[in-house]
Amino acid sequence: MKKIFFISTISAVIMMTSCNKDLDLVPISASTTATFYQSPSDFVQASNAIYADLHNYPVRLANMSEIRSDNIYGVSVTVRDWDPINDFSPSLASNAYVIEAWAANFNGIFRANTLLDQIDKNGSFIGSTTLATRLQAEARFLRAFYYFDLVRYFGKAPIIDHPVSLEEVNVIDRSPVADVYAFITADLQFAIANLPTSYTGVNVGRATKYAAEGLLAQMYMAKSGPTYGIEGPGLASNEWNLALPLLNDIINSGLFVFNTSYPSIFSYTNQNPTVNKEAIFDVMYLDKISANSDLYGASFPWALTPNGYFSSLGDTKANGTLEIIPVSNDLLTSYATADIRKAFTIYTAGYTNAGSTENRPFYKKWLDITKIPATSRFDWGINFIAMRYTDILMRKAECILRGGAGTQADVDGIVNQVRVRAGLPVVTGTTLTTLFVERRKEFANEGTRWFDLQRSGDLLTIMNAWIAKEDTQQKAIKTVVANYVIYPVPQTQLDAVPGLYTQNPGY
Repeated sequence: MKKIFFISTISAVIMMTSCNKDLDLVPISASTTATFYQSPSDFVQASNAIYADLHNYPVRLANMSEIRSDNIYGVSVTVRDWDPINDFSPSLASNAYVIEAWAANFNGIFRANTLLDQIDKNGSFIGSTTLATRLQAEARFLRAFYYFDLVRYFGKAPIIDHPVSLEEVNVIDRSPVADVYAFITADLQFAIANLPTSYTGVNVGRATKYAAEGLLAQMYMAKSGPTYGIEGPGLASNEWNLALPLLNDIINSGLFVFNTSYPSIFSYTNQNPTVNKEAIFDVMYLDKISANSDLYGASFPWALTPNGYFSSLGDTKANGTLEIIPVSNDLLTSYATADIRKAFTIYTAGYTNAGSTENRPFYKKWLDITKIPATSRFDWGINFIAMRYTDILMRKAECILRGGAGTQADVDGIVNQVRVRAGLPVVTGTTLTTLFVERRKEFANEGTRWFDLQRSGDLLTIMNAWIAKEDTQQKAIKTVVANYVIYPVPQTQLDAVPGLYTQNPGY
């Protein structure tokens, strides 16, 4: 498959470093930067380095959206980093996954800022106004992508729009969510106006106009969600009417197709975005480029799959998590018997390993056991679909149900496309509640569930009812309160400049 999201020699120039005493907003060396940007290929490499910070994005979704939600009921033998996320512990500020989410997103933001700054200062080296503008638009799309990820996890965030010194960054406070959204909106509007609708050759997989439209629509919808009385992603802005035209433009483009085969969407032989018309924006990977290709191949396929399963297949490379992270019984039983998505998404057959039998269900949507990497568990050769056409269609249905232009027949038509593909009968009278039920089954193991719950307005009700029903092993999951809609600011950031950031309430 094509691979543009790589880390090469640019890493030595662009990689942001941090330690416990510095905020993860550390600038790069200005002198080193100035000597690097000397040719068009240098600017393209810098652009690729921004994409490279998407590498762990799918794993982050698994750890912080799937595990946080009612899709996973995890009970480990020993305490793992995912346990307190699943248990709604208030002591998450030092959690490795929380720290990674903050640091990786800001690393991408500052790579984007560096490239934008160098285009302004040294753009003549690019030699093409068209290429320079496209690289600017890609950088601003990716900066918006990383900021949107931050808002959904942490709420307020410091807005940084240029390379900054350590002295500067030590006085930049977190900005209100409304201001971060305004910043994201400006970036995405620029991206929409200046990104191409498609690419050919080696550029296939880069952000397009339609990826930017899809991201802006997601932002408007997250912003329109309820506030829950906290400074989180929802501002109750009621901007569904702003999201709907963007979704319609993607649909009307004719470039994307609703795949009538659910398994085909995730097939390892259907990965090129020019072929897989469900993919509007991919995180792209390349497998088997070297004996140690951890920075190139994908690790997300096994992120929620137990090592014991791979061992039962005779695999000796520890290709999964140390312990099983089971799918919740509530999700498992929500699928109708005829729903083909259940067997494709969830492994239920059980397996035998080291004399013990394990039969708790777990996710397998992204796995193909004929494609187990030969040398490294970090080298799976499959892309992650970060923006899927079915999601665009179902978001359109949601906007219509929330008052946007369209009819009940339009909504039912979209939902029935999805249901028929899953082997289910058609329905009429789809409501917001039943739409979110359909979304849960359609996008299980794709990292959308926690954000859907945020936006639904029913997160607290759904999660607490789920805990009461699901917690049969009495693992003492905390009551979900509004503060837990978002995560805490990492303790590393609070300690770096004491008093600069205020911890999110409840942690």
